[in-house]
Parts: sequence; structure tokens; C-alpha cells
Amino acid sequence: MSNNPTPLAMALSQRKSEERATPLSAFRMARRWWLEGRRLNLSLLAEELGIGRATLMRWVGNKDLLMGEILWSLYKGIYDQALERANETPGLEGIDYLAQIYNDINVALIESRPLHDFMHNEPQWSLQLLTSQVAGLQQRLMGTWKDLFEKEIAANNINPEMDAESLAFYIIKIGEGAIYCDLICGRQPDPGPANTAFRLLVNGHTR
Repeated sequence: MSNNPTPLAMALSQRKSEERATPLSAFRMARRWWLEGRRLNLSLLAEELGIGRATLMRWVGNKDLLMGEILWSLYKGIYDQALERANETPGLEGIDYLAQIYNDINVALIESRPLHDFMHNEPQWSLQLLTSQVAGLQQRLMGTWKDLFEKEIAANNINPEMDAESLAFYIIKIGEGAIYCDLICGRQPDPGPANTAFRLLVNGHTR
């Protein structure tokens, strides 16, 4: 019988050294924990990854920035899906196109169980991250909506009285007030008024 190791045995022996932690694997593990409803603990995360806490901090910056990346990944996924649905809806254009995207995003955020759990378990921290510039989330939200508004303005699909950057700022603030404040207080948010306000702000009328 041969004593030479099989390819499987060699692969298994090398797996541990090959599966070294990286900044991306740290993000993925942190995101998975958050989606499961676990609190984000950097010391435990570093221990699970098999690295020092200082290394993890060098990778992610700080706890706020790491959580900002997780929240952005949630929002970006929801936004991309809403955009795809709107693009696939025949005859949808102008304010109706934009309002559908906005409403779909708000509904998805309202129905997000990880977001509910986060705001229930850590209300002060979650509200700070979601409604301020501390984690870089707001800048990304504004940039995403600003680009979309500029595209629709350039195509003459909408003719708002505000510039795209101002529109982006205010529609994000409307969403924050309509969703996060109610979630913090334990109320079920209603996306309807936010959608009406969106139409008024972007196009000057509700229909």
C-alpha cells in the first residue's frame, strides 16, 4: 500500500494555511453575524478570524465604519433590485419610474428583519449610523440618488425646481423620518406619506 498522501489529504492539510483571513473575509463574517441578529463585537470577530484586534482595526478602520459598510451593502442590494424591477416595468418613466424605486426601497427597508433587530437592540448607535455622516453611509446614499436624478433630468424625464444634489438630500431625510423614527419607537412605518412627499418634492404634484 502506498504511503504517498492522496490529493484530498494534501488539500485538507493545506486548507488552514490557505484560508487566511483578509479584509474581505472579515467583512463577510461581520455581515453574516449582523444578518443573524448578533451584536458586532470586534474582539470576538478578530478571535474568530484568527488575527489580532489591531490588525482587524487596521483593516476596517473602526466599528462605525465597518457597520457602515454592512448597512451600505444592505441598501445597495435593495436599491439594485428596485432599479431592476423599475427598468423591467413596461411604460414606466419619469416621476412614476422614480417613485416606484423610492417606494420599493422603503418597503424593503421596513420589512428587513436584520434592520428591525439592529434598531431594537442598539437604538442610539443604529440611528446615529443611519442618519448622520459618521459611517459614510449618507454620502453614498446621496451620491446614488444624485446620479439617478441627474440621469432623469438630462433625459428630460423630470423637471424639478431643485438641483439633483438637494433633491437627494431631502428625499433621504424624508425616508429617515418615515422609517427609522417609527422603527425606533416600535411603530409600523407607513411608506405612503413618504412616497407622496417624494412626488411633490421631485415633480411638484402627487399624480
